[in-house]
Amino acid sequence: MAKRPVFQEVDAEAPEQGTKPVQAGGLIARDTSAARRGIRIWLGILFVLVMIMIMVGGLTRLTDSGLSITEWKPVTGALPPMNAADWETAFTKYREIPEYQIQNKGMSLSEFKFIYWWEWGHRQLGRFVGLVWAIGFFWFALRRQIPRGWTNRMLALGALGGLQGAIGWWMVSSGLTGTMLDVASYRLATHLGLAFVILGLIAVFFMQLGRSEAQLLQARRLAEARLSGWGGVLLAVAFVQILLGALVAGIDAGRSYTDWPLMAGGFLPPEPFSLSPLWRNFFEDPGLVQFIHRMWGYGLLALGIVVWRLSRNSANTLTRRAFDWMAVLLFGQVVLGIGTVLYVAPVGLALAHQMLAVILWVAILHARFMTRFPVAQSIRGG
Repeated sequence: MAKRPVFQEVDAEAPEQGTKPVQAGGLIARDTSAARRGIRIWLGILFVLVMIMIMVGGLTRLTDSGLSITEWKPVTGALPPMNAADWETAFTKYREIPEYQIQNKGMSLSEFKFIYWWEWGHRQLGRFVGLVWAIGFFWFALRRQIPRGWTNRMLALGALGGLQGAIGWWMVSSGLTGTMLDVASYRLATHLGLAFVILGLIAVFFMQLGRSEAQLLQARRLAEARLSGWGGVLLAVAFVQILLGALVAGIDAGRSYTDWPLMAGGFLPPEPFSLSPLWRNFFEDPGLVQFIHRMWGYGLLALGIVVWRLSRNSANTLTRRAFDWMAVLLFGQVVLGIGTVLYVAPVGLALAHQMLAVILWVAILHARFMTRFPVAQSIRGG
């Protein structure tokens, strides 16, 4: 009997004499590549939508629009005010919160409509993202096209999206009572942090589905554990910097000290621990919050250089190139952050700073993914 390839399935009917047997993939290689491509397209659409959502959220914060809608109605809230009476009702509710009474007293209805539409658009986009997820998930699930082991991952994306909506309202509610002019900065950081987690998961799933399970299994054998570990540390430090950036945005700390490299002529800002109790300073003192964001940024840059230098030892060209891009983007983000401070955080620069943070986050994820699943290359290519 002729030898058979390891992954060849035995057919019930023997091939005709003189013809070569058709080789079929085994359980690992049996992959619905068309379905994987379809799911990747769906994830790609979700990725773009979440990126847009982060940018719209940033503009909502920069335009002080986040507290214009004082109620959370996940279903009926999809409809904006439809007539003059509805607009007056919405405006009356806004006039009852501290932001209006302390900061925006005397605002006209047309000015209120401007910030209302920003917040309504932000919430509506969130609903649309949820709808796109639901349509895609049930389409592939009902057609049984979700690869084995991926159903729970796809469900997790939907669950995190629902949690994000609830956290969004938890954030908004913090600015509706008391003396708060804006939402609590730590709640804003939680909201933004979860958005980056969701975006990161989508990106990783997208990268994984770009290869078959057999290819991923083979690539894992070539993983560079040490470089992957350092990539994980870099990812964690970058995530903390993202949260610190949200704290800065939450209290407009980026516009409080606009000199660099010093702050008001000194290394530390004046009176960095003036609030009581002590912990409030780390969330509410503009000088201290900006100082921590600066120092952590310098540390992130130094760590990024170290990890990039370590990546020079990788034998894989594509892995080294991924870390090259990470280093370029990291340096650019630091320069853009300094420029944002020096120009008093104008909307355009602040938004560009946030957008580059998203791109850098994905670049670090991609570089680390390449250490865990290197792309096979020829000896000459190495």
